[in-house]
Amino acid sequence: MKDPMQFADRLNNVETSAIRELFKLLGKPGIISFAGGFPDSAMFDVAGITEAANKALTEEPGAALQYGATEGYNPLREQLAAFMGGKGVTVAPEGLIVTTGSQQALDLIGKTMINPGDKVIVEAPTFLATIQCFRLYGAQVIGAPIDEHGVKVDELEKLIAEHKPKFVYLIPTFGNPSGATLSLERRKKVLALAVKYKTPVVEDDPYGDLYFGDAPPPSILALSSQVSGSRDWLVHCGSLSKVLSPGLRVGWMIAPPELLARATMCKQFSDAHTSTFAQATAAQYLKAGRMPATLAHVRQVYAERAQAMGQALKRELGDAIEFTQPGGGLFFWARLTGANGKLKDAGEFAKRAIEKGVAFVPGAPFYASNPDTATLRLSFATADVAKIEEGIARLGQAL
Repeated sequence: MKDPMQFADRLNNVETSAIRELFKLLGKPGIISFAGGFPDSAMFDVAGITEAANKALTEEPGAALQYGATEGYNPLREQLAAFMGGKGVTVAPEGLIVTTGSQQALDLIGKTMINPGDKVIVEAPTFLATIQCFRLYGAQVIGAPIDEHGVKVDELEKLIAEHKPKFVYLIPTFGNPSGATLSLERRKKVLALAVKYKTPVVEDDPYGDLYFGDAPPPSILALSSQVSGSRDWLVHCGSLSKVLSPGLRVGWMIAPPELLARATMCKQFSDAHTSTFAQATAAQYLKAGRMPATLAHVRQVYAERAQAMGQALKRELGDAIEFTQPGGGLFFWARLTGANGKLKDAGEFAKRAIEKGVAFVPGAPFYASNPDTATLRLSFATADVAKIEEGIARLGQAL
């Protein structure tokens, strides 16, 4: 027997995604999945993206098909700066870099900021891939408690004071998996904490445009003008994946110049640059002004599905489950109560649900530590209302 291959010690701190592993079970015919965090491909603006791609190839074929600047394709940076300006953020094109999805932005933050043993504070629960990414670079990841209004800022301050983290990572608007939205008052307190403790805050905002009724509070970055000095401690990650197309893999990062410079250097080592063709297509799409209509359509459809899921959960599971109706995003975050002798372990519930032909993600993997095993995440994005009602009925049978 040959000697085993030796791998980097950093891999000892991470394991494969529980969500990706779950997908291996979804090949069963007729299964209804509430497990993924995908947008619905039926709502992609194929005609608009086709037109944008054709324009990119017609107007600047050389630039669209050639190597490009690591910082990003300049026409796209200009369009993204304008897009952010529409959301109350003043940023010059050179004040952001284009990334291969916002996931790469998080990886670049890990590469440029985390030393082995550094502490990083995240929400409990938070995006699973973020926990894995930061641990890969040797971070000790600490969870800050949340409620339906986002992270509890008083608890967050205690954790910052105690642990002196390298940075704080938040998904303040329609969080994944929580669906929670940080209140306006708490957003301003987060900015004050960043300045008081000289602690960077990373704002991940892939879902902020997917609201169902009233718009959520402005982003933390947009509010930074109200708290002197806070912009110097903010990093903002955005993405077109949930609102236009994940396949384009277009995201961006807004950060202080010294961090952008180091992130750009690290990006050179990993992919040289984000696909120039994808960037040119995205630039043409934004330039054409189709995004507002696309967002209006997506919001309407997702709102109907979220409403249907909330009603079905109340009808089919009753007091055996508790949740807050989300005001946007892609997810319900729910908790089994164990009422009337029903299951309280979401992992066991997930196994029974698969047997009934429906899938969701148990909540435990979304915690950096001390997981609440009664929690679960349900996505309403890719199932129509009829499928949602049928799937939740099956969940009622499984419970």
